[in-house]
Amino acid sequence: MGQLGLGRQFGGLAPRLDGAFRADGVFAHDRLRFFDFVDDVEELLEEVAWQEWGNKEAVDGFEEYVMWHYSG
Repeated sequence: MGQLGLGRQFGGLAPRLDGAFRADGVFAHDRLRFFDFVDDVEELLEEVAWQEWGNKEAVDGFEEYVMWHYSG
């Protein structure tokens, strides 16, 4: 995230997501449970939605969608 320059636009967004992935881009399951990661991302998206549109509800259902989609 930091390498993409998104950290400047959304304050602490990049540092909060850094460390969830290994250098090769693979999710680091040994460092963080996927469920906790998805929950954190939903909170971050709520902050972004609030900044961009003034509406946190714009991302409601993200966590449920991701968990349903990736649970098979």
